[in-house]
Amino acid sequence: MSVSHASPHASTDISPISRTSTVDGVPGLSVDPGLGPELETLVPSSSRRTRFPRWLRRISGPVLLLALWQLLSATGVLTGDVLASPGTITRVAGDLIRDGSLPSAMGVSLQRVAAGLLFGIAAGTALALVSGLFRVGEDLVDAGVQMLRTVPFVGLIPLFIIWFGIGETPKIAIIALGVSFPLYLNVYAGIRGVDAQLIEAGESLGLSRWGLVRHVVLPGALPGAMTGLRYSLGIAWLALVFAEQVNADSGIGFLMVQARDFLRTDVIVVCLIVYAFLGLVADLVVRTLERLLLQWRPTFTGR
Repeated sequence: MSVSHASPHASTDISPISRTSTVDGVPGLSVDPGLGPELETLVPSSSRRTRFPRWLRRISGPVLLLALWQLLSATGVLTGDVLASPGTITRVAGDLIRDGSLPSAMGVSLQRVAAGLLFGIAAGTALALVSGLFRVGEDLVDAGVQMLRTVPFVGLIPLFIIWFGIGETPKIAIIALGVSFPLYLNVYAGIRGVDAQLIEAGESLGLSRWGLVRHVVLPGALPGAMTGLRYSLGIAWLALVFAEQVNADSGIGFLMVQARDFLRTDVIVVCLIVYAFLGLVADLVVRTLERLLLQWRPTFTGR
């Protein structure tokens, strides 16, 4: 039997040979035969792309829309009696600001929205707490609220005028009614959506009923409440548009009614832009409040 021996002159290289390969379908792993796989620092592809500032991306859509609007107006596709050009609207807005009519109208409208929001938030939140925290409250409150919310609040304007007259009360009442329903639905859903295991954990820690409500139920329902508040703000401005066009002698809606009578599309568009701007500012305030109150709840923010 012959036994083969390795040549004494053959050099055996036992030093680790580092090579980059794909391991388990993941590229970028450095494999050393003697040391095992070693992870390399992976750079996300998204970080290698050129990224524009977020504020620039957010305003790009409105800027493109404004440019298209100006182009259609300059080429005559949109005539002045159909829709005024951005330049004309800017000039008219400046005139309304200088004579004080637009700031005065904005002040009156903001007061109406603030009062309607105050009453609507109080009513919607109170009803949602009664209905969400107590089964008896749900039996007494929920069915009636569900019936009322299916009634178009705009259709109640004639009744409100008969009941409350033609002053500020019907306008504030219609805003409060429109605000209360979205807030009720979201707060109620947030309360009933709290995980039952969290309730059991709180009870095992010896929390009383009020302690459970304060430390478990209400924090768990807060995200839904903030969502409902954002919806309510949108409904508030919509209700204001209808309320101010019925027997109003001041406010942004009153300016729109006057502009409609004189076929001033430029003034109407200025008022619509003011409505949109005020709604955007209100939504920004709520989103900032949401980030402050919900710091304990990390969420997906997009890629």
